[in-house]
Amino acid sequence: QVQFVESGGGLVQPGGSLRLSCAASGSIFSTSGSIFSVYHWGWYRQAPGKQRELVAAISGETNTKYADSVKGRVTISRDNAKNTVYLQIDDLKPEDTAVYYCNQDVSLRRIVAGDFRSWGPGTQVTVSS
Repeated sequence: QVQFVESGGGLVQPGGSLRLSCAASGSIFSTSGSIFSVYHWGWYRQAPGKQRELVAAISGETNTKYADSVKGRVTISRDNAKNTVYLQIDDLKPEDTAVYYCNQDVSLRRIVAGDFRSWGPGTQVTVSS
């Protein structure tokens, strides 16, 4: 089973920036010689009392998708050699406060839906003055 370790969160003042990282490890199914590029990635967040939501997604072909609430402030990127995904968040706002999670799958539809039973511990992002 794939395991995820998210990092990079913290307490930031409004207007600040953070770069989140998520590394995957464990049993990873491969359908080609280039193992990690077949996977799509998603970053999600869950604020207190709210459902987990998709923040950004990046396909194996590096096409990206962003939630309307973060467009223009967030950049998702990936490093296939490290099987790692990143989320750069700029101009942080108090409403960005949440636990941020990542996940990966060979199905982009599943990434967009966030339909997973297994999640990593997440990394807490708190935006406050």
